[in-house]
Amino acid sequence: MTVGIARVTVFVAGSHSLKEKRSVVRRVKDLVQQKFNVSIAEVGENDVWQRAVIGLALVGNQRRFVESQLDEVLAFIKDKAEVLDETKEIQSFSDAEPLSVGEPPYKHWEPER
Repeated sequence: MTVGIARVTVFVAGSHSLKEKRSVVRRVKDLVQQKFNVSIAEVGENDVWQRAVIGLALVGNQRRFVESQLDEVLAFIKDKAEVLDETKEIQSFSDAEPLSVGEPPYKHWEPER
């Protein structure tokens, strides 16, 4: 399993209000979701009129596929909006190794009596 994540800072030049900015960000998010099978959300700079931080994630079986899809999504976003900064990370996990060490993420719950 391979996981790819990216963080993109977008400049919204014509925005004079949070409503205008959110409209542009929503349009970019909707276009990305229509074209690619990725999770995408505004993750930062929520109260700034002309800047937005968008986070996205995708999962696949092969590192090469995840890397190429992530590059395609970033190129697509650059075509639709002015990108100020971008960072990406790709992490691969083998089926043989556990994802975390220690106790399971949840325990059996029993109601108090």
